[in-house]
Amino acid sequence: MAILLGLLVAASYGAADFLGGLASKTSPTGATVLGAQLTGFVLAVPLLALAGRGTLTVHDAVLSALAGIAGIVAVACLYRGLAVGRMSVVAPVSAVGAACLEVAWGLVRGERPGAVALVGIALAVVAIAIVAGTAAEHPASTAKPSTELGLGLAAALGFGFVFIAFSETGHGTGLWPLVIARGFAVALWFLALRASSQPVAVHPSDRRVVIAIGVFDVAANALLLAAVRADLVSLVAPVASLYPASTVILARVVLHERLGRARVVGLLIAVGGLAMIAVR
Repeated sequence: MAILLGLLVAASYGAADFLGGLASKTSPTGATVLGAQLTGFVLAVPLLALAGRGTLTVHDAVLSALAGIAGIVAVACLYRGLAVGRMSVVAPVSAVGAACLEVAWGLVRGERPGAVALVGIALAVVAIAIVAGTAAEHPASTAKPSTELGLGLAAALGFGFVFIAFSETGHGTGLWPLVIARGFAVALWFLALRASSQPVAVHPSDRRVVIAIGVFDVAANALLLAAVRADLVSLVAPVASLYPASTVILARVVLHERLGRARVVGLLIAVGGLAMIAVR
């Protein structure tokens, strides 16, 4: 069940990230993030009632609020990277980096996924170098390779922390962590945009896309909570981190991005490494 939930998380995250990068090409990244997070919050509240309120401790609330901060910063970095760089570079870097962090946390917590999984982590790191290193071959990107790599890794740190924070919340909290994270993120991001005099509204043509982003994102996070409570973090994390596959496929089909042989090899190594990490 955890594997299936992880795959659904990956598919939902991948679709949300693709649409987020697409919307950020025509609307301000900050406004896109705010709109998507607000949609997610509006949807999360009724889901909380349907799933049962559960019980919440101060520890759970603090972890959820921190997850909201890390998550919205990570999303902003990712969307910016997807908008100015190659989706097929930024998305895999963010996913593999997050997966390595999450698996490392599982090991620190006493989980033992096995030697094959550890080899998979090493392959995943190699894949980051290959995928990011081939970015200069594609002049259509407006970002330097170092910028794409930096934004991807910043997103990886944020997403990894969200995954870890959610996994550390109590199993009896229901969807409270998701609601608190989204509510805190929306309020904080709105205040940040207003303080910096940045626009808070997306272009009218992007409104439906932003709503779709929020739907996919809140679905992914709700499934993520269920997945980390059903099995080991070190198992669920790499499966959920396969989301770049759908992002890259959508980028290839919709935007006609050319991958290049080296990048294809890097992506295959990344997928192979993530698959090996999932073996216990």
